[in-house]
Amino acid sequence: MNATENIASAAHEQVVFCRDAQTGLHAIIAIHSTLLGPALGGARMYPYGSLDEALVDALRLARGMTYKAAAAGLDLGGGKAVIIGDPASRTPEVIRAFARFVHSLGGRYLTATDVGLKTQDLDLMRSETPFVTGTSPELGGGGDTSILTAVTVFHGLRAAAEEAFGSDDLRGLRVALQGAGKVGSKLLVHLVEGGANVVAIADRDADNAAVLARRFGASAVDPGDIYDVDCDIFSPNALGAVLNDDTIPRLRAKVVCGAANNQLAEDRHADALRERGIVYAPDYLVNSGGIINIAAELEPGGYDSRRAEEMGLRVYDRTREVFRLAREHDESAASAADRLVEQRLAAAAGRGINWPWLQGVANAAAIR
Repeated sequence: MNATENIASAAHEQVVFCRDAQTGLHAIIAIHSTLLGPALGGARMYPYGSLDEALVDALRLARGMTYKAAAAGLDLGGGKAVIIGDPASRTPEVIRAFARFVHSLGGRYLTATDVGLKTQDLDLMRSETPFVTGTSPELGGGGDTSILTAVTVFHGLRAAAEEAFGSDDLRGLRVALQGAGKVGSKLLVHLVEGGANVVAIADRDADNAAVLARRFGASAVDPGDIYDVDCDIFSPNALGAVLNDDTIPRLRAKVVCGAANNQLAEDRHADALRERGIVYAPDYLVNSGGIINIAAELEPGGYDSRRAEEMGLRVYDRTREVFRLAREHDESAASAADRLVEQRLAAAAGRGINWPWLQGVANAAAIR
């Protein structure tokens, strides 16, 4: 499908194409839903091969953020932005130009960091708009969201292990880790401290994989070979669509749980995993630590790391509940999680907009 067809077939509220001739910025902001609150989602910078490729990614990621926020029990909607380009070539001018487009939406979309951008970029955006979350603590933000994301994935993985093996004790379980970037490397530490045996690490940065493998006694494997590793747990922490017709038959694990967004290439792949007896922990549920950390910034009194961590720990019980419902309804955990989210969204439809905290942000914008 072309760009117009992709938008027409999606259920998104708003899609904004952003172009700034002076800086060369080319970006897309996709707002999937604001039923529960303003759309929150990070900005990803990536050298997409085409506009359509970038649009598909933005639409998928925005929808995922709606589901992630709803599943985490947050009063936030879902959105996402993609900046087309090599992150290594980004300039302060490009970052500022993108922030001005975010500001033009008046708070319907709150941006944050994602692949290709760093906290410093968000701090720079804050000079152009207040509608930025995940900034450094000096600016009142919660800082690096990957820290809590790794925590929630770890506890989601414990719940998945209990479902598959009858215990949430990870000691001795063999893990194949795909992706050892900001989240994956932190998850790796939690796994080792929890007694898991990380047997293989794959990363697009082969040197990074090799260093971590030596440090933790694992094998560094090619990203294309990680699916064939004999293990108990396969943990995808890189880009999406890694669970597909080609890779699922190759998996030798009993659990799939990781931080990557949109791990399923298509919804039907959740059933393909289930048919193979593989327990799949819905990605948007277990990797919700980032949005939870950001949501804590919006609480009265500002960001509190202890409150954010307390919110993050609830992912363990939420994941267990999804598995219980999946058994009860004889369906995949992905279907059970989707149904819970859609029930919450349906209940919110027609209530009207009620974002009390946003008025304070808007006032700050007016003062600026």
